[in-house]
Amino acid sequence: MPTALVTGATGLVGAHIVERLLAEGWSVRALVRDVGRAGWLSRLDVGLVTGDVLDQPSFVRAAAGCDHVFHCAAAITARGGWRDFQRINVDGTRNAIAAASRAKARLLHLSSVAVYGPARYTPGGRTDERVALDQPIPEEAWYARSKRESERLVMTAHEAERVWATAVRPSVVYGPRDRQFVPRIARLLLRGIAPVVGTGGNTLAIVHAANVAHGAVLAVTSDVAGGEAYNLAHDFDVTAADFFRLAAEGLGRPVRTVRIPLSIARLGIGAIRFAAPLFPSRALAVAAASSVDFLGRDNPFSSELARTELGWAPSVTPEEGVPAAFRWWNVHR
Repeated sequence: MPTALVTGATGLVGAHIVERLLAEGWSVRALVRDVGRAGWLSRLDVGLVTGDVLDQPSFVRAAAGCDHVFHCAAAITARGGWRDFQRINVDGTRNAIAAASRAKARLLHLSSVAVYGPARYTPGGRTDERVALDQPIPEEAWYARSKRESERLVMTAHEAERVWATAVRPSVVYGPRDRQFVPRIARLLLRGIAPVVGTGGNTLAIVHAANVAHGAVLAVTSDVAGGEAYNLAHDFDVTAADFFRLAAEGLGRPVRTVRIPLSIARLGIGAIRFAAPLFPSRALAVAAASSVDFLGRDNPFSSELARTELGWAPSVTPEEGVPAAFRWWNVHR
């Protein structure tokens, strides 16, 4: 069976990729900064290799002899602003390309639907991979800018035949070990309130981490995927109301739905953007407006190409995955 190196293996998607590969019989290595703090990874049949995505020599050594490199390490939030996102997400990806190239390994880059920027709300249907990544991204949207730049590095390297590479673009990912989305929603629901915009019938741009891992493995092992990027932006259509109901089930808490009229929500987004100069940083204002936008809009993305071209058939349903994710957080928080 093939050998794979996974970066970001202690993170949400990276952890699920490790589990998927082990279940399929792969030999797995994980690039970790401190073996002593590898946690649950140290209890698995995983080779722990000390290194850092920002240290190219250690990255190259870790990838030596591997057939595939899954590059999942990334900054989602960072205190140092754009420079931190650039260092970890862009410079780290540049080192991933170098490591995979030296090992003659296939590279899977974990990108994001954030690369679409404002183009994600394309009129006339769901946003798919045919949408050009040429609309400017707001300067303060550091994560989105860094993911677009890092994906461009990967695709350019593939075109130049420096490395065989592909990418997947998840939307908001949830599941066990989530340190971002699930904790934020869970803390809100523990107050007994579930805010839904309008009727709550809008579908959310969410995807389970195990289903993303499945798509990533399919992409890196499919010849047709070379030089391509695939949206993994929804595994099943889940309404906001259903998501909150299933999350409350996982927490074992009664939750009262509070409906926010769509017109009020839109005014709120406008007010946040207008008041951006009053926020500690414009990035916080962008994040706040995006959060309200996320809860009030239908999922704008299509994942059809991954289904038809890769044979992606997600197996973890919301009825199973959402309660389990919140149950896991409730136990481990």
